[in-house]
Amino acid sequence: MNLEEKVLKSNIPNHIAIIMDGNRRWAKQRLLPVKFGHREGALRVKDLVKNCVEIGVKYVSIYAFSTENWGREKNEVDYLMNLLVDFINSELDYINENNVRITLMGNLEDLPEKTKNEVSRSLQLTKNNDKLILNIALSYGSRTEIISAVKKIINEYENNEINIDEIDEESFKKYLYTYEIPDPDLLIRTSGEIRLSNFLLYQLAYSEFYFTDVLWPDFNKEELLKAIHSFQKRKRRFGKN
Repeated sequence: MNLEEKVLKSNIPNHIAIIMDGNRRWAKQRLLPVKFGHREGALRVKDLVKNCVEIGVKYVSIYAFSTENWGREKNEVDYLMNLLVDFINSELDYINENNVRITLMGNLEDLPEKTKNEVSRSLQLTKNNDKLILNIALSYGSRTEIISAVKKIINEYENNEINIDEIDEESFKKYLYTYEIPDPDLLIRTSGEIRLSNFLLYQLAYSEFYFTDVLWPDFNKEELLKAIHSFQKRKRRFGKN
């Protein structure tokens, strides 16, 4: 029995979150401009969507661009914003035809107008799809998300819309960007880094973590299957025993 057969016979994670790290290192190892690493990384997103649909994963959250990434060189940021536009233009029909819904977490207003318009178009076109939810973190930072949630709660409390005793772990989730999406079962981070980098800090409380030295542009279906197989061998206790 090969690895894919083993994976398909066991528990498939409902929601996989991925920190797609290593594009720049991949390019530098090949003495290529950084943009080639980002372009190759974008191709892996299409592969990821295809593979997750085939395997039966229902939700995928990808860390595409953080609030901290705005601090990179302007040329690189501009390229990434244009790359997102190109990705939507080239892959949106494929995504829609395969019944994949695109959702967004982060501050859409931070994006350049052209990027914002393309993202909005993708959200609208795929809004009724339900085979797989592709949740893209753009201009996203988890600390900002949590602070924003607290501000919403304070505002509702001051307007007598909620009772403070009504706030608990579950009700707090509805104020987060991911309020319609279950918490990730599995977090994958590529490139050998072992940290969360301000990604889904609230939602990952009981997720299983999988770290790999493989750079994101080299992350193929075999590597995805390895991550899922590792997840399947673990016993999730959620702190109960």
